[in-house]
Amino acid sequence: MTFNDLSSPLSLLATRRSGKPRDLIAPGPDADQMRAILEIAARTPDHGKLAPWRFVIVRDDQRDALADLLEHAYRTENPAPGKLEIEAMRQYARQAPALVVVLSSPRAESHIPVWEQELSAGAAAMNLLHAVHASGFAGGWLTGWPAYSPTVRDAFGSGIERVVGFVFIGTPGKAQEERPRPDYASVVSEWRGA
Repeated sequence: MTFNDLSSPLSLLATRRSGKPRDLIAPGPDADQMRAILEIAARTPDHGKLAPWRFVIVRDDQRDALADLLEHAYRTENPAPGKLEIEAMRQYARQAPALVVVLSSPRAESHIPVWEQELSAGAAAMNLLHAVHASGFAGGWLTGWPAYSPTVRDAFGSGIERVVGFVFIGTPGKAQEERPRPDYASVVSEWRGA
């Protein structure tokens, strides 16, 4: 089955690709577009209506501060880093025109298992990517060292929270490549009971 009608919701889902953040260029979403994208992202399966996730927009005028944070945290957690490592951390902060940090914010006091709350946070990040694509932009969801650094996490949230990812958003600067997808038969089966 193919989805050629680009106005079709299934076509949008079938054509979404991750953009490499380093290849995303201006324009990115303006303030109204970003609000609409994030409102869609928040329409996520959420057992218990807890909203166990948050979105933090890192505006363009804060990218140097983010680069400084990443460099400081990296130097603190990795004694004697190489010049290229530091340059990579600084470049990480400056990719793409727009950046949203997605945080898992589980409600420990809830009877809803934390695992389900974390799944909801992942779904929120995926909804964000779908909304970005439907809005005519491309997004790239990165983790890597910054997502696992306690120092970086603390700059965005608290100890119970975790960085789900850094979602970089912009316009593709070059054609996006299709990556190999899993073979249907290797990921789908039918349960046959006992």
